[in-house]
Amino acid sequence: MIRCIAIDDEPLALQQLAAYIKKTPFLELVAQCQSAIEARQFLEKDTVDAIFCDINMPDLNGMDFVKSLQVPPLIVFTTAYSEYAVEGFKVNAVDYLLKPFGMQDFQRAANRLRERAQEVSGFRFQVSGSDSPLTSHSSPLTSESDDVIFLKTDYRVVKVTISEIRYIEAMSEYLKIFIEGEAKPIVTLLSMKKMEEKLPENFMRIHRSYIVNLTKIQEINKNRIIMDAETFLPIGDMYKEAFQKYIDTKFLGK
Repeated sequence: MIRCIAIDDEPLALQQLAAYIKKTPFLELVAQCQSAIEARQFLEKDTVDAIFCDINMPDLNGMDFVKSLQVPPLIVFTTAYSEYAVEGFKVNAVDYLLKPFGMQDFQRAANRLRERAQEVSGFRFQVSGSDSPLTSHSSPLTSESDDVIFLKTDYRVVKVTISEIRYIEAMSEYLKIFIEGEAKPIVTLLSMKKMEEKLPENFMRIHRSYIVNLTKIQEINKNRIIMDAETFLPIGDMYKEAFQKYIDTKFLGK
């Protein structure tokens, strides 16, 4: 079970949020708080795996409350103001529920929360049984997790399987991550250097603006890498030598 608390200064909104949590088999509601200050007092005595938190609250708003936590659990923000989505993005929120939301929207966020918890901790939840809280009995990361990274996009955090990345394109301060089988790339605020540090050896920087998954290359034509019939990536001058050395190690023939 995912132990969680619900925070909202509006009694009816808190009651609805608590009801949704109680209807979700893999969530355990351990506290309902009508302010961030009340939630902080609870967290001084107990630990949780996730927080469903309203943003616009008096005295201490939900965003500042989450930022004040030294080791914040997984966060799902709830608010009536869509402009807070960008701020939620910055604090690595799992999801963002815009009020008024129904059970279907809540379940979408809850499922993302469960997926994030599973991948981060290696923990697997059961709908029933003697599940232990993540905070005290998390399993170590499995080898399968080595092929997974998490990226912020829009106001969400999405899981990306590294081996399914075809290539990466730099776009000012952002990266476009092109995934096998996906029509649109994932756009995330990240540097090429930071991304390179997380990628395995089968990825190579071929241009100031491109990193390519070497296993996804279809053809090399002069100074271009052909990924498919519509995708041609340039090889930059300063990267040609390293790329050619790689080709030489794989080349068969005269």
